[in-house]
Amino acid sequence: MAHLHHFSAGWLSPVLAYAMACTGAALGLRCTVRALAAEGRSRRNWLVTASVAIGSGIWTMHFIAMLGFGVEGTAIRYDVPLTLLSLLVAMAVVGAGVFTVGYGRHRGRSLLLGGLGTGLGVGAMHYLGMAALRLHGSVGYDLPMVAASLGIAVAAATAALWAALVVRGAAGAVVAALVMGAAVCSMHYTGMAAVRIQLGPGQGVLDGATAMEFVFPLAVLLGSFLFLASAYVALSPTAREDAESAEAAASLLAGADADADARADADAGADPRAAAGAHAG
Repeated sequence: MAHLHHFSAGWLSPVLAYAMACTGAALGLRCTVRALAAEGRSRRNWLVTASVAIGSGIWTMHFIAMLGFGVEGTAIRYDVPLTLLSLLVAMAVVGAGVFTVGYGRHRGRSLLLGGLGTGLGVGAMHYLGMAALRLHGSVGYDLPMVAASLGIAVAAATAALWAALVVRGAAGAVVAALVMGAAVCSMHYTGMAAVRIQLGPGQGVLDGATAMEFVFPLAVLLGSFLFLASAYVALSPTAREDAESAEAAASLLAGADADADARADADAGADPRAAAGAHAG
């Protein structure tokens, strides 16, 4: 059995991975809260954004962490189409969970189903991403550890969704994002602890791209999207703020109309010829 290195890049890769997981979770959970306060197309758009944010955050976390992964005795490459598929699967499966929360009529059942879908989305992305691994050998797993990793993902994702929906204010959003980020990272490293690699005799050229050729640039692109989208969501008004702005604008308009009517009445009363003309008519 090959010797595995999970932190060959030091603590930089797990710290950056956790930061990206928390960023994606914070954006996704915030969009979910916005969706619950919206209706129609606006709700759907917020939920789609939440799915993309959480899914891309999971993917970015996984592959940043994988930058620190190494196997003694073999190079590592990644199958590009399968790696991209893992990103799409993460968004799709997480989206199923998020939409369940967004449109579910029964909050408790929707929360459980949404946590299940989101947690399984984390797991599906992880193991599909691992299937994209190309090396001189075979990859196997310890099944009890795999089950544990999926259980961690589902439980923590459910807790994060609950915190985002129940706990109000900035503190609640931060706690929910930290919990979700911890869920993704815990699931990843538990899943990596389940990996068993048996080296093969071949030492030929491996198919696929290296992490720095493909994974790192895409992770930077997705990370930039997450930070820019987070800024947009933070600066965009909530539904309550939009309603308050509309109410304030209506009040100002009504006040302006009342002032105009008062001035018109005053002018009419001050002009006798206008009054006489009115009586003559």
